[in-house]
Amino acid sequence: MNQAYFLTGTDTEIGKTFITCALLQRAGLDGLKAVGLKPIAAGTDAAGLNDDVEAIRAASNVELPREIINPYCFKPAIAPHIAAEKEGVRIEFGPIKAACEQARQQANLVIIEGVGGFCVPLGTDYSAADLALELDLPVILVIGMRLGCINHALLTVEAIASRGLKLVGWVANRIDPAMSCFDENLVTLERLISAPLLGVVPHGPQGGTIGAAGFLQLPSA
Repeated sequence: MNQAYFLTGTDTEIGKTFITCALLQRAGLDGLKAVGLKPIAAGTDAAGLNDDVEAIRAASNVELPREIINPYCFKPAIAPHIAAEKEGVRIEFGPIKAACEQARQQANLVIIEGVGGFCVPLGTDYSAADLALELDLPVILVIGMRLGCINHALLTVEAIASRGLKLVGWVANRIDPAMSCFDENLVTLERLISAPLLGVVPHGPQGGTIGAAGFLQLPSA
């Protein structure tokens, strides 16, 4: 098995990195060599490191150089196209594609995590959706389970399909433990999204991403 996926979400701050790490842990438990990439990240600490990138590196069982895992890293924790503009950088797809190809040569499973929501701008005339199209990979969608998630989820599913990309699965990540009618919302999403549900991750699972891995399955090859 040598498979790569583009992982996106319904919005920012809905647990994309957490689920990326949990899926990498799931792959490890299944005996696969797995690595995650976060091609574009924004927000660094005093040492110049990004928390999401470091979490993905720790969850991967294949060691790759940081510049392969994260070709573009910006200091301020702001929208990527604004961060790039402030630093005088244009986000190019070439280095990201090269990083993905190198990762696929060394791992059975590669998860490339997008930035923000599916259509977040990366420049004045292109977006994360264009990156997904350029990579031409099956898509995993993380849905942050909270009020309003159905609309966000269906719009994202529609945006993925309109670009001819295949949605191979979605994850329900319970980011709001007090969400009203959680079960009813989940049933509605299962009815309206034709792709398989890969798992329902509870809020703050015991064991962190390793614990969350127990609630997940990988997409069918």
